[in-house]
Amino acid sequence: MPAVSSCAVALHTSAHTAQISTILFDCDNTLVLSEPLAFEACAELSNAIISAYAPSVTHRYAGPELQREFVGRNFRGLIAALEEKHGFIVPAEDLDGWVEKELGTTIGKIKAAAVPCEGVMPILESLRSEGKYNLSIVSSSALPRVLASIETTHQDVFFPPSNVFSAASMSPPTTKPDPAVYLYACQQLGVEPKASVAIEDSKSGATAATRAGIPLIGYVGPYHDEGQGGG
Repeated sequence: MPAVSSCAVALHTSAHTAQISTILFDCDNTLVLSEPLAFEACAELSNAIISAYAPSVTHRYAGPELQREFVGRNFRGLIAALEEKHGFIVPAEDLDGWVEKELGTTIGKIKAAAVPCEGVMPILESLRSEGKYNLSIVSSSALPRVLASIETTHQDVFFPPSNVFSAASMSPPTTKPDPAVYLYACQQLGVEPKASVAIEDSKSGATAATRAGIPLIGYVGPYHDEGQGGG
């Protein structure tokens, strides 16, 4: 049975038991196979950042390595992790510029090549036709990237803009595993956390949902190698 179908079976079981009304999907590598494209862009800019602010550090990243280490974080959170790991600081006045560059590069790659995760479109069609659940997206990624992802893959028909939430586009910006974006989404949707269920593919995303008191389904569909997924 495909991983997405397994996820759907778990979802229906959980929803029946706990009277779930709202499904909160992560986007990247849960709905849209976007992480490899995004981490390509992240690698290019991460290496430029290391060259600029930590010239003594000789290590350079490729996309798959960054994905293994930092899946589930947005680029702002990834920069913070690189600063901690390699002992440098990106000046505050430079940070927004790097984040903006990464966003533009990633959106370009997503518009050119993003596809839905395997099996997800029939599941979304089925959920929409049943009409039992309010469908929403809760992502660490910046809102323009999330919208580009679902528009490119024609998933925007399932998720109205008012049901799409971004940690990176909050004020102030956050990233999973901070539960702030999940709590905000539940508040805006008018649903108690315990009456929703989150579907997450990464450790940071799963942690964010759990900290928000939201029942969780772990999705490992895109990850074929042991240890590749974030949790």
